[in-house]
Amino acid sequence: MTDDFAGKRIGFAMTASFCSFERCFRQAENLVSAGAELVPIMSENAAGISSRFGTAEENKKRLADICGREIITDIAGAEPIGPKNMTDIMVVAPCTSNTAAKLTSGITDTAVTMAVKSHLRSGKPVVLAIASNDSLLASAKNIGELFNRKNYYFVPMLQDDIIKKPASLVAQFELIPEAVLAAFKGIQLRPIIVNA
Repeated sequence: MTDDFAGKRIGFAMTASFCSFERCFRQAENLVSAGAELVPIMSENAAGISSRFGTAEENKKRLADICGREIITDIAGAEPIGPKNMTDIMVVAPCTSNTAAKLTSGITDTAVTMAVKSHLRSGKPVVLAIASNDSLLASAKNIGELFNRKNYYFVPMLQDDIIKKPASLVAQFELIPEAVLAAFKGIQLRPIIVNA
C-alpha cells in the first residue's frame, strides 16, 4: 500500500463473527501502517462475549492497541460520530447477517448500527465485509437490498465451504484496503462474489 490512507479517518466497526476477528485485526493493522487513523467500534456482543477465538477482554485490548484509542462499545458513544464529523468512511468488518438486516431496516440497537447511521447522515461511504453462514438463504434478501443502497459498498466475498456451509459467504478480508480506496472514489470493487 502507498500513502493513500494518510490522514484518512476510518471507522473500524466489528460485529460478532468471532472466527473472522483475526483476519480483521490484521487489516486494521495494515490500514494503520498505511497512515489511516482508525476509530474503533465494537457491537455489544463483539465486545462482551468470549469464545474459542479469544476472550472479550483480549479482543478489546487487541483492537484498542491497534487503533491507539478507546473503543466505542455503546449507542451513546457512537451517536456523535456523524455530528462531530469523526470519520471519512466506515468499515464494518466483520459484518454479520444480523447487522446487515438491521442496516437494511434502519434499526439502531447496537454501537455498530448507531455508528453507521450517524456516519451516513453526511452521505459518506460505508464498506461492509460480510461474514455469514446464511448469506444465500434468509439473509440474501437483506444483503441484496444493501447492494442497491446509495453509499454502501462491499468487500468482495466468496463461498468459503460449499460442502459443509453451502449458503455461507465470507468477505475476502485481505481486500479491505482496496475496497476502501475504491469506495472513496464511489466505485464498488468487483467481482462482488468470486469463485474460490
